[in-house]
Amino acid sequence: KIVSLLLQCTMLAACMALAGCKTAPLLPPLEPVANVDLQRFMGDWYVIAHIPTFLEKGAYNAVESYQLRVDGSIATTFTFNQDAPDGPLKTYRPKGFVRNTRSNAEWGMQFVWPMQADYVIVHLDREYQQIIMAREQRDYVWIMARKPDISAADYEALTEQVRNMGYQMNLLRRVPHQRSS
Repeated sequence: KIVSLLLQCTMLAACMALAGCKTAPLLPPLEPVANVDLQRFMGDWYVIAHIPTFLEKGAYNAVESYQLRVDGSIATTFTFNQDAPDGPLKTYRPKGFVRNTRSNAEWGMQFVWPMQADYVIVHLDREYQQIIMAREQRDYVWIMARKPDISAADYEALTEQVRNMGYQMNLLRRVPHQRSS
């Protein structure tokens, strides 16, 4: 089981690294938010929609949890049920690193040492209830919220921001949040 997890994480890191090498249309750099209060940002974020990595395809009940460590790194726990609300529980624990300490909005996420994937917080509402985490390559994106559901108007506004960044919207998947009884 550990070998399988290591293989999956290695494959994810390799795919993310190769995705950055492909020829892509010229898009302007992502605009990170001006400032992220890391203490306030920590905690649980429900994945509302995403362009999933191969590990996340078929995810239900996806939650990304962040915890700030004393050394400044971010302990991350990503959990979801695979392929059904009551499917097998998957858990991944990448380590986050703040790359830009002026804004705290640009991170490196390490699934396998020494490779780090870029993650940029491009939207964060004033109440710290909704975010968009994007990547410069426009290959993956995550719309997340503090609750498992958001209003239709908020969802439309957030997906419009994703569209305006140059993402392929046909790849965006709404993540179902329903717990089995």
